[in-house]
Amino acid sequence: MPQPALLPAPMAAILATLGLSALVAVPAPQAVRAASLFQTAELNPANFAVVAAPIGNGERAQLNIYEQLNDRRACFAVNGSQPAVVEPLLATFDFTGICSRYLDANGYSLRIGDTDLAPGYRLSVVRFNDDNLLLAVPTRSGIGPEMVVARTNGPGTDYLKLVLEPGWQLKRRAYNGRNLGHVYLYRANWPGDEPAAMELKLEAEAPPLGAAEGPVPLEVRLGSDELINDPGFRGF
Repeated sequence: MPQPALLPAPMAAILATLGLSALVAVPAPQAVRAASLFQTAELNPANFAVVAAPIGNGERAQLNIYEQLNDRRACFAVNGSQPAVVEPLLATFDFTGICSRYLDANGYSLRIGDTDLAPGYRLSVVRFNDDNLLLAVPTRSGIGPEMVVARTNGPGTDYLKLVLEPGWQLKRRAYNGRNLGHVYLYRANWPGDEPAAMELKLEAEAPPLGAAEGPVPLEVRLGSDELINDPGFRGF
């Protein structure tokens, strides 16, 4: 299974400039992982465009998401690659009932598994070297790591298509079986929690074949419930 993208070493410098810390692939505290009031619903990603939309003169950008509701009229057009340029056609006509657009935190948010992270994370587009990165940035300490959610795979200051990193997808917010006008940038697991990564870790920690057989003696430290394991014992 592909691993989530971690920030390259040079990114630490730009994050420091922006007041952010370098990405650390550690799971968020259990306290943040309470089940959300909302649920997720599947959607057709082909009907969506995730876009780095320029602000002002194009020196900065923000996340826009456009949705094609039906085929009455095209809501957007995508041309080229690395980066692909998105033409926001919905801005040229009354798109009521034809398109939807999600322009800020009212329309999109971050979700990992059953945890709705809207209050604790913001989604920001950062221009860096020859790329534009969509970063998930915690708004307070202890929530979780910064994560790269998507990138344009090339420089530019136009409306550019953001390509989701492995492990990320779009899902719709739902409540009691009813789909809502809100889109999640979604991952099934926190970085470091992927089943494949856990299996590799367990394999790396497993004792070699031919290790001593029979019961493993345990030393119990008086006055404590801590178990001190002999070499080869891997806990419960």
